[in-house]
Amino acid sequence: MGNFKSRSRVSVASVGGAAVMIVFGTMSSASAMEKWNLANAYGAKTLHVEGNQVFADELKDASMGVIEVTVHAGGSLGYKSVDHFDAVSDGAVEIADTPGGFLGGIDPLMTLSSLPFLVKTVEEAKILKDIAFPEYEKVFEKAGQKLLYASPWPASGIWAKMPVTSSEKLKGLKIRTYDPGGTKTFQKIGAAPIQLAWGDVAPQLATGGISAVLTSAEGGVAQKFVEHTAYFTEINYALPLNFVHMNKDVYDGLSEGLRKAVDMAAEKASQRNWAEVVGRTKRNYDLVKKDGGTVVTTEAAAVLGDLSEAGTDVMNEWLSKVGDRGQQIIKKFRETKG
Repeated sequence: MGNFKSRSRVSVASVGGAAVMIVFGTMSSASAMEKWNLANAYGAKTLHVEGNQVFADELKDASMGVIEVTVHAGGSLGYKSVDHFDAVSDGAVEIADTPGGFLGGIDPLMTLSSLPFLVKTVEEAKILKDIAFPEYEKVFEKAGQKLLYASPWPASGIWAKMPVTSSEKLKGLKIRTYDPGGTKTFQKIGAAPIQLAWGDVAPQLATGGISAVLTSAEGGVAQKFVEHTAYFTEINYALPLNFVHMNKDVYDGLSEGLRKAVDMAAEKASQRNWAEVVGRTKRNYDLVKKDGGTVVTTEAAAVLGDLSEAGTDVMNEWLSKVGDRGQQIIKKFRETKG
């Protein structure tokens, strides 16, 4: 764990619904301030970075300026998503926003949300997240971290140079995946997948290292994928979660009032992201077309069947790794969603 400076004693009292800051001691307001960094490997206009800024703004207001969070988009702090977990544990950065696919090596449970075709709607993704959240919290807590919130990407599809309307078009296709489950799913139907950090995707597309990408329309719009892959084929593969997690020493070092402010800001950002993702699909499809690309939504039935069959094997393998935790989560999810 990192060594952090001692924290000033600050509490928050709620009076008539308004947050009132009461600062004890003689410390100056400047010395009492908390300045945190939040790392995100994705672009500033993506749903999750926008949510990070909501979190930062809400927390600044709730803490009356005592806590100031700077959001660093596009990996500008030098960390890729795969680096975030250790960076937060070690105290190199206070908070990070990390796709679950990069946390499977920490605990296979973290790839639950990216299991192929397990959820089909935002509502189902929310049900699954709520059921699994206590187990997610335990994974972060073991590493000295506090899980603040988790929210989804729009559904994953395939960016490619042609419409992906049959499994034959996936044979040998060099496609970027974002977790081991996706890699295995596409291997099973004859593609040539490779798991890549987000910052490596655009350079690999530009140089021909890959020729397709498994991600949301949102991610591709932000990176102008149409310059290399003009087609986005909708397959609704998964609605994978991002996790916003912070160093627990920093969190625990706050007063009770400031911890409540952090929790409140996290809840506001989470609510915003879950509400926002519902309307993002149409917006992103419009942007794909505006950029000169084509969205394919009606011709992928054949590839969906083959991918779904391959995904069943991935689900079974995931369950064997996660054990009873996974069995109970999946069972409760299927019972709840009806």
